[in-house]
Amino acid sequence: MPSLLLPMSRHIPFLAVLVSAIALRGLAIHGYPPALFFWADSFTYLRSAAEPVPGTFRPLGYSLFLAVLGPGQSLALVTTVQHLLGLGLAVAAYALLRRHGLPGWGATLAVTPVLYDEFLILLEHMIMADALFTVLATGGIVLLLRRITPVSGACAGLLLALATLTRTIGAVVLLLTAAYLLWRGRQALIPHLLAAGAPLLAYACWMAATSGTFGLTKSEGIFLWSRTMSFADCSVIKPEPRLAVLCPDQPVGERPAAPFWLWQPASPLYKVPGEDRNALAGQFARTALAAQPGDYLAAVGRDMRWLLRWERTTDRSVAVRKTNPYWFPFEPRPLKDGAAAAYEGEPLRPRIAEPYAGLLRAYQRFGYLPIPLLLVLLAGALATALIRRRHDALLPALAATALILAPLFTAGFDVRYVVPAIPLVCVAAGLAVVRGGQPRDVARP
Repeated sequence: MPSLLLPMSRHIPFLAVLVSAIALRGLAIHGYPPALFFWADSFTYLRSAAEPVPGTFRPLGYSLFLAVLGPGQSLALVTTVQHLLGLGLAVAAYALLRRHGLPGWGATLAVTPVLYDEFLILLEHMIMADALFTVLATGGIVLLLRRITPVSGACAGLLLALATLTRTIGAVVLLLTAAYLLWRGRQALIPHLLAAGAPLLAYACWMAATSGTFGLTKSEGIFLWSRTMSFADCSVIKPEPRLAVLCPDQPVGERPAAPFWLWQPASPLYKVPGEDRNALAGQFARTALAAQPGDYLAAVGRDMRWLLRWERTTDRSVAVRKTNPYWFPFEPRPLKDGAAAAYEGEPLRPRIAEPYAGLLRAYQRFGYLPIPLLLVLLAGALATALIRRRHDALLPALAATALILAPLFTAGFDVRYVVPAIPLVCVAAGLAVVRGGQPRDVARP
């Protein structure tokens, strides 16, 4: 019998931490109505929700999610749904760990970071794709690990396809689940691939019909080019004339971070006609990688040092926290874009309500899992899973590893890219320490 049908007394520790987690999200809802915004990205998502057409830089998954909620004309509804999805993910992870034999206190301890990490709460309250992606990616793996059957394989494939349509890094997780099923549950592999392939193929065809490009985005070359800007030396690369326009003017040691090269009008990227940017940027990036492989790996290594930083952000000063979107703000930020008001259906003025906002700002100073501890948990889960042959723990651990490392090679470090790995690490750590060499109640191939 599923653990959640056991006497409620066996779930008291989890229910206690769940109530407190709900209260924290209540502080966000009441302290920062109706939502928080991330620079221009949030408004791009909102505009695409009003007129959904596949674009250049990101797939439309999150905008379609906003469009589904759009009839409510309420950003508060969006953030409330995102908070509920985050809580639901914690409940699903707890149920999985109980099903696989972890005692109530152990399962509660394992999912506590999912419920209490302030950055997860922040992303749930933000008009950004990250919270939805985290729920879809982790939810697909949790569903698959609950019991491997053709039905669960298909449902997991659908969730992971939706995750990929929300953030393209989900494709890496989808490849890992397919490899896992090839190894551990071949009877579910074909339904998994078919359920995942159908929405991805449909979206790619939609993209081809509207832009002439068959794929999920038209930016993979652009992002990889921005990654090379941290080391590319055109005197070494010697690019052909049509690529030379993408050479940066600044010396390597004086160049700004990757986002500058993607979004600022002064970037050499915008000297290239729009229809040629992705192809030429991708060709430049491949040329740079071939000419400077050591410099590329050194640049990735420098970014990896950010994973060893105890604090989530680089500066705790009040001046920085007033403008950094990774902190709950001290004062409302004026909206210069009308997309949020259009979605809301009326003029929108974000507010900050005390004392709720102040309590949340105080909590965020300590209420998070530092990345070094996250990495220790991940390494411990991987090692324990291998030693104890907990094959089910390997899948979430490898998926978390991919989510943490892949952006370092393709875009650069951003703490926002690390946070979605937290629930997967928690699930992997919980499964790794379950007694016994094999999970209970899992269909065998």
